Amino acid sequence: MKKRIALNTLLLLLFVMLTSMEVHKFYSSIYQINYVPQKKMIQITSRIFIDDLNNALEKRFHSKYNIGTDKETPQDEIAMQKYLAERFSLKVNGVLKPMIFRSKEVEANVLICYFRINAISKITKLEIENSALTELNSDQQNIIQANISGEKQSLLLTSDNFKGMLK
Repeated sequence: MKKRIALNTLLLLLFVMLTSMEVHKFYSSIYQINYVPQKKMIQITSRIFIDDLNNALEKRFHSKYNIGTDKETPQDEIAMQKYLAERFSLKVNGVLKPMIFRSKEVEANVLICYFRINAISKITKLEIENSALTELNSDQQNIIQANISGEKQSLLLTSDNFKGMLK
């Protein structure tokens, strides 16, 4: 009898715990910015969930996209580059600098993109604007990790606060 009461109590507790939990997805992307003074270059790596990026592209350009899948087309990549250029920008020492797309790769369900900015002799101030994916979910967080001249800094950019500065 005691075993049955204990089992029923355990099942009831398990039921309450499982039904009270809500499925939660993390809405975050990571951007690594490295300044390489020997090359006078900023190297940027972004890590973005593929499904979120495809949904953002669809919302922005009103078409279906297949970035990071075997159905990806060259037009998909062009749309991705255009979207990221509109949503993610860097001002170096007060001057907006164009990012050059280098390549991309897929790792599990994440798209990793590589960019660079050339001809940067010194960084005194780096202004970052990143509103990528914030139009999809107000919980989106774009995490910026930077290594500038050996000094590591980070920013957390959101839909309410999508601009930041590193010195």
